[in-house]
Amino acid sequence: MEEKIINIEKEIEIIKERNRRVEADKAWETSGFRIFSVCLITYIIASFVLYFIGVKNFLLNALVPTVGFFLSIQSLPAIKKWWIRKYLSNK
Repeated sequence: MEEKIINIEKEIEIIKERNRRVEADKAWETSGFRIFSVCLITYIIASFVLYFIGVKNFLLNALVPTVGFFLSIQSLPAIKKWWIRKYLSNK
């Protein structure tokens, strides 16, 4: 009997650890730091590409994909909520 209790306690700890990892992943996905980092990387890469292909005002033009990415991220939570409501209403 005690062995079963010990096994159940181990399983509970495994589940708690998994939940901590899932919560950390969710926090990362929605963090402002992640959004800023991806926007910065997008801007830097777009700047290099535009510079090497000879675009004038490459730093200014690199804002276009960066702002587009940022705006798409901002719309995703609303789209996600809409999709979840639709998905759950069909079940």
